[in-house]
Amino acid sequence: MDGLRKIIKITKGRPAVDGAGVKLVRVIGYNDTKDYDPFLMLDAFDAEDPADYIKGFPWHPHRGIETITYLISGDIEHGDSLGNSGSILDGDCQWMTAGSGIIHQEMPKASTRMLGAQLWLNLPAKDKMVKPAYGDIKAADVPVINQNGAQVRVIAGSYLGRQGAFTGKYVPATYLDVSLPARQEWSYNIDPEQTLFVYLFSGHAVFDPNLSTEHAENLIAEKQAILFGQGEQFWVQAADQDLRFILMAARPLHEPIAWGGPIVMNTREELDLAFWELDHEQFIKDHAER
Repeated sequence: MDGLRKIIKITKGRPAVDGAGVKLVRVIGYNDTKDYDPFLMLDAFDAEDPADYIKGFPWHPHRGIETITYLISGDIEHGDSLGNSGSILDGDCQWMTAGSGIIHQEMPKASTRMLGAQLWLNLPAKDKMVKPAYGDIKAADVPVINQNGAQVRVIAGSYLGRQGAFTGKYVPATYLDVSLPARQEWSYNIDPEQTLFVYLFSGHAVFDPNLSTEHAENLIAEKQAILFGQGEQFWVQAADQDLRFILMAARPLHEPIAWGGPIVMNTREELDLAFWELDHEQFIKDHAER
């Protein structure tokens, strides 16, 4: 298969506690930025015990990034310094452009199962200080395409000519939620120069048509991120269980990164200024500068 994307890195991640005491898995993070550019961080969560997440993420700042919170199931209430508030529910996605600076909170509510992920997407240097904005994506607005047994939810980007529910203004990224029955194959054609990775929520898979799902040593297990090299086609086959994963892709920025907690800039000076402004109540801008 010409142009097939090959695996170049598998990242299992590590258990972490963030916010006021939320248990999650930090799948990719600070040490992965060069490989996953322009994606900075992926936190995945899958919990049935509310004690694992109910303390939430109280008020905290962000600057220089977009945070993308996607819930397969659960309930997260949110609010921010601009006066926005609401809930992220089953199948919803919140695409927040932090830009020049925002202070917000995310407070999960007790649910039967809290399942989803938060992705951090870097902003280009020229767009670090844009005006903060929200893309509130409701489950009902996400196109769902069923083809040959596969079900694809198009959160952002496009699939089979169908545009997703959201289009990134600064970094046009693809974000798909794909469900495959056991033994089912699926492929996706894409810009060969984009960074592409997937995160497996459930099931096992192979990503090379020359490998059999009958052999355990070929299978890649759930709860891992898989990064692929360049190529025009992504291919996957589910093993003997149903498979569900998210696929993310975007062109890399190839820009320097200065990262301090919830703020990501390009230089140490910009980062120091952001924290100085935060300490001196100058973090929130009335009119963001381009």
